[in-house]
Amino acid sequence: MAPLMDETSSHSNGSVDKKVPRFLIIGAGSRGTAYAAAIVRSDLGVVAAVAEPLAFKRQVLGSKYVWHTSKSGPQPQQEFEDWKDFVKFEEARRKDAAAGSHTTPGIDAVFVCVKDDLHCQVVTALAPLGLHIMCEKPLATNLHDILAIQSTLSKYPQRIFAIGHVLRYSPHNMLLRSLLLGNGHGNLNNHGGAIGEVLSIEHTEPVGYWHFSHSYVRGQWRKEKTSAPSLLTKSCHDIDFILWLMCTPPPYRKGYVGKEDVPHLPTSISSVGSLKQFRKSRKPKHAKDATNCLSCPISESCIYSAKKIYHDRHLAKGVTKWPVDIVNPEIPSILAESGPEAAKEALMATLAEDYEVGKMKVEDIESRPWFGRCVWESDNDVCDDQIVTITWDDDPDTGKGEKTAVFHMIAQSLAQCERRGRIYGTSGEIEYDSKTITVHDFKTSKTTVHHPEVPVNSHHGGGDDGLTAMFAGAVAAVENGEMYVQEAQKYYMGCDLEEVVRSHAVVFAAEKARTSGEVVEWDSWWYEVNR
Repeated sequence: MAPLMDETSSHSNGSVDKKVPRFLIIGAGSRGTAYAAAIVRSDLGVVAAVAEPLAFKRQVLGSKYVWHTSKSGPQPQQEFEDWKDFVKFEEARRKDAAAGSHTTPGIDAVFVCVKDDLHCQVVTALAPLGLHIMCEKPLATNLHDILAIQSTLSKYPQRIFAIGHVLRYSPHNMLLRSLLLGNGHGNLNNHGGAIGEVLSIEHTEPVGYWHFSHSYVRGQWRKEKTSAPSLLTKSCHDIDFILWLMCTPPPYRKGYVGKEDVPHLPTSISSVGSLKQFRKSRKPKHAKDATNCLSCPISESCIYSAKKIYHDRHLAKGVTKWPVDIVNPEIPSILAESGPEAAKEALMATLAEDYEVGKMKVEDIESRPWFGRCVWESDNDVCDDQIVTITWDDDPDTGKGEKTAVFHMIAQSLAQCERRGRIYGTSGEIEYDSKTITVHDFKTSKTTVHHPEVPVNSHHGGGDDGLTAMFAGAVAAVENGEMYVQEAQKYYMGCDLEEVVRSHAVVFAAEKARTSGEVVEWDSWWYEVNR
């Protein structure tokens, strides 16, 4: 899409300012807000509009990041109640522009942050507009929709496409991968890195005991039927992280293509896992027949007490962001305008909401979270403990060797999403957590500890800001004619849609292995999927 004349400016010396990308946020929840904030912090683009059906959420995001500098409030082109309204608006705007009418500046790129099961519908509807797209993870909740997205996007001229696999873009993980791959000038793809050729990796995501209860027992990701397996909704970017370290080609180098630039694909995938704790058979006897924390006789001693988690741990300490604003998005403004007692009253009213099985339609129960519900009386069924094993065989064509990866997702942990692991190589070993990377060199008997930068305001160790900066940079490079789309995709994003689809497919292969008890052979399974 060619820039409109009012999106750039010329100077008397003939130079032209670079175009500043304009972004639309679809979905003003926690993820949409995180990306909007990251755009503003980066100063690499403009949050030009927001689409969100809930007026309160739309107003909060818009007033902070869209029309925050305007005294007249939002303009029609800055807020939409529905993403479909934006599509209609943009189609009309382009028609007017083509007819020679003066129009408002267009949108260059979109952050899709709606509910997971709507990703396919939104992305495929945006495809004809030719916008650059960043879709929050997971790409979709089933493999059919993921392949539909890939198929639809392939029908139109290529644009920058990004996925919310933020682990790739944190300073910590970028340094970790650099240590594994070497310096990028011959010491590539696990040959000649800090620990030689990689042989094995153990990676753990400790979700956190109360975090899991919030999102995967009481929250919107609690049931496979209405959401997807927890391996997809919580840990798809951990599987992607492993593949990024173990088989993704090294960073893009313009004009260079070698055998190391061919991905080393897995050979087999197996998995075991189940719902171990959060089920009715584990309910403490003293809780009796209570189904809601506010009426439970052991609420004062229960570690999963909703009052303890949302009020005592957060609201009572003045914390109104996640998870409190997920429970009730109006609490931040209530606290600011009416004080702590009013905020507490609003929180407790939300937590008191409950249901009786048999007296309420199943679809109505499944349609929303129940944050005050007893964790042993909920309708959840996703795994709270799962292990995935991925193997690679020798690849004589590329010289890449046999290796193994083991991933463990565990809910019952003190650490909350503070990932940790070990990587074993032919000449050393790396130990990492969320703050440090420790390299043990067998050849020199030297141990080196790295302390990567951990940005304060960005979630996922800086991954949110990192992904946003790379996406904005890629969009700007294309819109200003500095790079072709394919080049910018590789240089900035480090992966393409094919790789995004493949990493999601590995999750579904792992789920097939878990539910069937078989070892999935990657090549044959992927061939059957794509027939």
